[in-house]
Amino acid sequence: MNEILARYGESIMGTYGAPALALEHGKGSYVWDANGTRYLDLLGGIAVNAVGYAHPAWVAAVTAQASTLAHVSNFFATGPQVALAERLLDLAHAPAGSRVFLCSTGTEANEAALKAARKTGRTRFVALEGSFHGRTLGALAVTYKPQAREPFVTGDDVTFVEPDDEAALAGAMSDDVAAIILEPIQGEAGVRPLADGYLAAARRLADEHGALLIVDEVQTGVGRTAAWFAYQARGVTPDLLTLAKGLGGGFPIGALVAFGERASTLLTAGDHGTTFGGNPLACAAALATLDIIESEGLLENAKAVGEHIRQAALAIPGVADVRGEGLMLGIALTEPLAVEAVAAARDAGFIINAPRPDTIRLVPPLNLSVAEADTFTDWLAGFLAADDAPKEQQ
Repeated sequence: MNEILARYGESIMGTYGAPALALEHGKGSYVWDANGTRYLDLLGGIAVNAVGYAHPAWVAAVTAQASTLAHVSNFFATGPQVALAERLLDLAHAPAGSRVFLCSTGTEANEAALKAARKTGRTRFVALEGSFHGRTLGALAVTYKPQAREPFVTGDDVTFVEPDDEAALAGAMSDDVAAIILEPIQGEAGVRPLADGYLAAARRLADEHGALLIVDEVQTGVGRTAAWFAYQARGVTPDLLTLAKGLGGGFPIGALVAFGERASTLLTAGDHGTTFGGNPLACAAALATLDIIESEGLLENAKAVGEHIRQAALAIPGVADVRGEGLMLGIALTEPLAVEAVAAARDAGFIINAPRPDTIRLVPPLNLSVAEADTFTDWLAGFLAADDAPKEQQ
């Protein structure tokens, strides 16, 4: 493993820092490193590996498609491309006239949404503090994190408002706003769900000012929150919905779903495109992922196992709160120990993430079992108890 890590440092740009491990293979919710050590992956490729690793049905679908057509240009149509678009429209309960743009990443999906909104002739956007929408120049403009955004874009045409403050949102709106863009649960901000009713307020204010509502479900979508899409549990329909991460079950794919004729006809021929978008191999992977989630009851599993983790974690001294829905959870600690917990967990055979110093993020495969989850919460209880012991002795 050390040889791979050394070669990585000599050949790969340092945009992600030094990797902690060199991984070789996975099965179910587990991965193994180059030394043969097993880890329970509770990060899931950052909410990507929705059906775990090497799921037989997913592997079979990808293998079968690779043996026929892996890629064709968008001068041509393929069955998997059309079938996936139809499936997404059905799952989203999109009205007649709705359409899908297929791409390769969540950032691309958000770029397409922002460009569609600009085609209204308006130029200003309203986004939320704590937001993360991607790292390309357009997506960065509506991403709040200053250290990510400010070296590259000014965001002069973007107004950021505090989440859940309906008065602030209303004050930022005017008839020159092209769109409001938001995430139902802010993942990079520490798994912070928007308050009940806030999405409805955003929908109302967008309608009042003739603006579009863009709901970024790159991380929350495709069953992550125990619903196909998080907006559905909130009783609100967006104009533009962006997806990626879990959609391909590990294969790169993104999508923009445009609801109704107005939204779906903003981008016309030549306005946007992507070489790999909608390629049949990616679409086959996505269709297999959706089939597995549906046939194996993974929405229900995400709800049950997520709630089990919530209750187990809340019973642990040192845990202040558990935020999120389904299997998108942020375990808030009473002390800023999350970064330390990531390293200690890895030594103990768990992969987790710390989006904030006091928050552990869990976005595991949707087929994670209760028994697997219990091994982590048992470890977390021991870790936090060990951290408290020296304080009690002082």
